[in-house]
Amino acid sequence: MLKLIDSALGADVLHALRSMGHGDELTVCDMNFPSGSLARSTSVGRLLHMPSPTTPAAVRSILTVFPLDTFVEDAAVRMAVVGKPNEVQPIMTEVQAEIDAAEGKGKFKVMPIERFAFYERAGKSFCIIRNAERRFYGCFILKKGVIGPEA
Repeated sequence: MLKLIDSALGADVLHALRSMGHGDELTVCDMNFPSGSLARSTSVGRLLHMPSPTTPAAVRSILTVFPLDTFVEDAAVRMAVVGKPNEVQPIMTEVQAEIDAAEGKGKFKVMPIERFAFYERAGKSFCIIRNAERRFYGCFILKKGVIGPEA
């Protein structure tokens, strides 16, 4: 255990988050996502796990130490609902609320991308982190930002 570090952030996840640089992306996914096969093509090369029961809880934990990229419009993306790309599922609203709480309301909008485009982008991410979420469409990609020098 460490002070001020969310206990859901285990050693492997913390190492990956710390190793990432500006513009690197991570994928947070649910139990249904083909995470094992896609994780082999990431920079980490293997699947990482978080004990979080839901994707919103995993995102909340990650955002305690992970800045989102302010230089791009798609710092947070979600898998779009197949056949209904503009539909917003409750899990998507919950993750948006976690991002708003961590980064400021309205600062980042979670953007939808098509399912197979999401798979392709996830496979190119720095790492894939799976949690225990069982709801559909609990898959998100976050792009790492920077922490500036102290004033």
